[in-house]
Amino acid sequence: MERYANIIGTGRYVPTNEITNEKFAEWMGEVSPKLSEVVGKFEASSNIKTRFYADEGWATSDLAVEAAKDALKDAGIKPEDLDLIILGTDSPDYITPATSVVVQEKLGAKNAGTFDVGCACASFPTGLSLASGLIATNPNLKYVLVIGVYMMHKLADYKHDVMAFFYGDGAGAAVMAPSDKPGFISSTFFADGSYAEDWGIYAGGTVEPATIENVESGKTQVRLIKAFPAEVNNEGWPQRIREVAKNGNFEISEIDFVIFTQVRLNSIKLVMEELGLPLEKAHWIMDKWGYTGSACLPMAFDDARKLGKIKSGDLVVFIGSGVGYNQAGVAIRMP
Repeated sequence: MERYANIIGTGRYVPTNEITNEKFAEWMGEVSPKLSEVVGKFEASSNIKTRFYADEGWATSDLAVEAAKDALKDAGIKPEDLDLIILGTDSPDYITPATSVVVQEKLGAKNAGTFDVGCACASFPTGLSLASGLIATNPNLKYVLVIGVYMMHKLADYKHDVMAFFYGDGAGAAVMAPSDKPGFISSTFFADGSYAEDWGIYAGGTVEPATIENVESGKTQVRLIKAFPAEVNNEGWPQRIREVAKNGNFEISEIDFVIFTQVRLNSIKLVMEELGLPLEKAHWIMDKWGYTGSACLPMAFDDARKLGKIKSGDLVVFIGSGVGYNQAGVAIRMP
């Protein structure tokens, strides 16, 4: 009997401390009136209206654990049932050890192995693809938890850097399990490392270890060096969907639902129109929770699923696009 991987449960976590655009504009206005004006422009293009921050004492792993608990409850299993945890983030607890190890301990998943995936917003579809392949080829694996989590505001100068407009904290998760019916259909991956120095955290690693000087200058915080061209998503996303459809031997018209990186609503609208898919087959959460980076795809997926927009038998495509830049797509049939 062939083994396939299916998603059997999903979950998410949104912190409770709301930072509205009005509040954020107030912070920026204290730096410069021009920055306050930029907030309105960002809202118009992105559809981000608010975001939520975790409590000061929280770490990325704490958000992940809460989303994991929600997904495990939805799947009807316990932490000790897990065989593997795959965690995607670009705002980890530490440079090392892996955040997934910390989550394993905090969650009480004593029987699970773990590893991290570090390709920003492409991490969740990458994690789904990895989990699916591992389940299909390893009879010993029964339950795999895939988490996407983000706490970038804590790594930003969020009261002075206007780009922090986009950063909202959150986490999403999915439980995958073996089945005799196909769930995972296909995947695709793409990267362009020529953009690696455009947006990131550039001190604190091996290129430039942390020093008093670069900490004081803010170089250990996330910063935009050069804006990504709109074509990265507006042209890259349709290409990834065409690739995942070709790899899975299905037509784009057969897609029931698409979950994109949740950074700009205008990009989602443009891409759906380009593909000839009705906008109703997409979902967005940036208006409710801001841009939640590595967490945005699983959060949007869980939200759409629990709102009844995604049903049994639906063919769902995930398209993630993150700094670096990485892009990944995966197609999964819902059980």
